[in-house]
Order: sequence, then structure tokens, then C-alpha cells
Amino acid sequence: MKRFFNPGFAVLILLMVFMSISGGRFSNPLDWLMRMLLSLPAIVIGLSFHEFGHAFAAYKLGDMTPKYQGRITLNPAAHIDPFGFLCLMIAGFGWGVPVQVDMRNFKNPRRDELIVSVAGVVMNLLIAIISAGILKLFYTFAPLFIGYSYMGSVVQQILISMILINLVLMIFNLLPIPPLDGFGIVTELFNLRNTELYYKIYDKGFLILMVLIVFNVTDLILTPLVNLSFSGIMSIFF
Repeated sequence: MKRFFNPGFAVLILLMVFMSISGGRFSNPLDWLMRMLLSLPAIVIGLSFHEFGHAFAAYKLGDMTPKYQGRITLNPAAHIDPFGFLCLMIAGFGWGVPVQVDMRNFKNPRRDELIVSVAGVVMNLLIAIISAGILKLFYTFAPLFIGYSYMGSVVQQILISMILINLVLMIFNLLPIPPLDGFGIVTELFNLRNTELYYKIYDKGFLILMVLIVFNVTDLILTPLVNLSFSGIMSIFF
């Protein structure tokens, strides 16, 4: 996600909290807390690398804006958005602080904006693949540790969270709805930026996204795609 934060996301968070509570997500607070603690590394790394990917790509393509704003770093403090972080903790998907990009600094604006839009989700995919590879190394060279010890179980859960959460971030951000990266990708692929359709959808992007989340459409899309992606990545190593 590379657009400015919309204050309406606060409303979205409240809706997510209500849906999570009514759905029984917090029926066992201790269990929920433990799962969240094990997910924290994946959330912090996933959000930080995602936004770093946008910033680094824009910088390499000639836009100094991310550098001036201190975004060419993997330091989570530069990338974690409290609201996006809370959403990821509560609902399973979220966002970081949007990277601001000035397309006027690109030599080929349409191509370069497409690359910047893709860069974030590519980082999430790479983290998911690397995490699966590390898990495979544990199973190959330390099977007793990973399979029969408490600490090994914790490591295994953290690595699986790294895979799943990064896949959720990747697929959620690929939805072609503003302000998500997928909308930027579709915009540049089909050259929609100067069309009336682009501005109509862009202006209503938050409303569309909120409706899809409230009516569970995003979950219906994300769940099978995340499961399919997870199975695909695991089949590479196992």
C-alpha cells in the first residue's frame, strides 16, 4: 500500500474488532495472546520489508523522496503504522506506513510505478519462501529439536507464521482496490491513470474495501488463495 492514510480506517478497525469478538476470536484470551506473541516477528518483518521494498525500488528508479523521508531502511520504526499493525493483529491483514512516491522523478513513469507497486508484495513472497527454506533446514539437520522440544515447537510456529502472514500481506495487497498495491498494478498495466474510471474507483476505494471486509468477501478471497500459496511453497521444500 503506497497511498496516504485514510482516517476512515479507524472505523474499519472498530468494525474488525466487533467482527472478531462476535466471531469468537477472543473466546480464549490467553490462547489468543500466545498466538499473537508468536506472530509478532512475522508481522513486524512482513510490514517492514513490504514498505522497504516500495521505498528501495522507487529510490533505485530515481525518486529520492523515500530517502529524504528515511524510508530506505529495514528499521520497523520507519514503517510500522499503528492502525495497520492493529488490524493485522486482530483481523489477520494490515498495512505499514505508506511510502510516498513522486512519479515525476521516474524516467519511465508508467513502468517504474508498476515496478514500485510490485516491489512490496515481492518482498513478502521472498520472506515466505525463505522462511519455508529455513524450516526445511531444521527438519533436515535438527529433526529432534524441531519435532520434540518445546523451543523447537516455538521456532516452528514462528516460521509457519512468517510464511502465512507474509502470504496474507502479499495477497491482500494484490487486491485491485485503492489504496492497495493491486490497484496501482492494474492502473499501470492497463494505463488507467488518466481515465474517468480511475478517479471514480480511486475516490470510492476505501468504501469499496470496507464493504468487502464487512461482508466477509475479502476473507472468502484470501483464505483459498493463501492456502493454495502455502501449499505451493511448502511443496517446493517438503
